[in-house]
Amino acid sequence: MNHVSQVSEYNPSHPAELQLLKKGDERAWHQLIEQYQDRMLTYLFRLEGNYEDALDLTQEVFFRAWKGIHTFKDGEPFLPWLYQIARNTQIEKHRRKAHPQFSMEEAAEEVGFEVTSHLLSPVVQAEHAQNAERVQEALLTLPEDYREAVVLRFVEEMSYEEIATIQGVAVGTAKSRVFRAKEMLAQALKGKVD
Repeated sequence: MNHVSQVSEYNPSHPAELQLLKKGDERAWHQLIEQYQDRMLTYLFRLEGNYEDALDLTQEVFFRAWKGIHTFKDGEPFLPWLYQIARNTQIEKHRRKAHPQFSMEEAAEEVGFEVTSHLLSPVVQAEHAQNAERVQEALLTLPEDYREAVVLRFVEEMSYEEIATIQGVAVGTAKSRVFRAKEMLAQALKGKVD
């Protein structure tokens, strides 16, 4: 009997689920991807501003999580760990832009599954609204650390402690980045959003 199917809300931090993930149980990994792919896709879209790039990065995030699950510490919250992988993946993408090293086909062959989005695009309704487009454009003008902090706080609804963990800074710095990012966004959007 598979313990994963008995759990009402999948929790990769739970010892039984974590053991299945560490053993490479395909059903456990499918469940993990199903639960978190839309959050990762939305987060990366907000950082990248391009849906296709965000989808590619989301695929790579889950591939890296699969390869590095042994580094996840028992008892730690899972989501900040996954966001750290997403953040590092996104940063590395910009460092290696001229030399792509990740092959989607290779990952799908090696792992046996891939991320597929059932969304037409992230935050579908917002994509059709002019105000949302203006907000996204303004968001992309922010320095990367500030943009990430405000996305984690208001789109992903993470605590300041989680933001600090993901960004590798003190909680006070995370709060300061969110506050400053809100100020910069307000200035950038002045007179542009109805």
